[in-house]
Amino acid sequence: MRLEGKTALITGASRNIGRQVALTFAREGADLVLNTRQSRQELEEVAAQCRELGVNTHLAMGDVADPERAAGIVAEGIAALGKVDILVSNVAIRPHKPILDISNEEWRQVMEINLFPAFYLIKAALPGMMERRTGSIIALGGQSAITGRPDTALVTTAKTGLLGLIRAVAAEMAPYNIRANMVNPGSTDTSRAHPEWYPEFQEVARGSTEHTAGLPLGRQASVQDIADACLFFASDESGYITGDRLNVVGGRYIV
Repeated sequence: MRLEGKTALITGASRNIGRQVALTFAREGADLVLNTRQSRQELEEVAAQCRELGVNTHLAMGDVADPERAAGIVAEGIAALGKVDILVSNVAIRPHKPILDISNEEWRQVMEINLFPAFYLIKAALPGMMERRTGSIIALGGQSAITGRPDTALVTTAKTGLLGLIRAVAAEMAPYNIRANMVNPGSTDTSRAHPEWYPEFQEVARGSTEHTAGLPLGRQASVQDIADACLFFASDESGYITGDRLNVVGGRYIV
């Protein structure tokens, strides 16, 4: 198993990509600290499935956009399972809106949820990683971290900033054998709690033939596609990769 003996902290782990990352890491032997802000029942269901796979699992509820709670979640995970070797920062909101319609409050909210938590979590996890001289930090970005598109100023700015943070951490922490990388999911087959954030899919349904015709591989990503990319960065198979990004976008952007 590729993650045996390691402990991973995964935020946003109750559903969609975060849930699949948790299950994938559990199958590979990682003990888990699982976080969500409010969906405790869903998180407990994920944890139960992970425990059935034979790994230790600790639940740490809380809002990682709160710097004190983010640090507390890391500390709680270390107290429960002894260490955090792998950090997966996976919380985000993705409202699409013309730039002239964005309020100052919306701007702050997206930065505080999409960008700031990664900084708070990384800062809290680094001392232990530095002491053990090992660690892998994985941030979930998206197509917005690859290219600019209309009506995505909020998310594009936050996710591009997140990529900058990952690159800076990678450069500074390389002497400690701590790696930092980003996974950029393309269009992914997930449930969407806020369909109003995606006006582009009001007329063309996500996953429809019309939608997937614009994707070279002809389909949306599955959550397992994204989890497998995270597994690669978490494992020793990517031991000589840091400050980089893996675009899991089905060939939509070929650079």
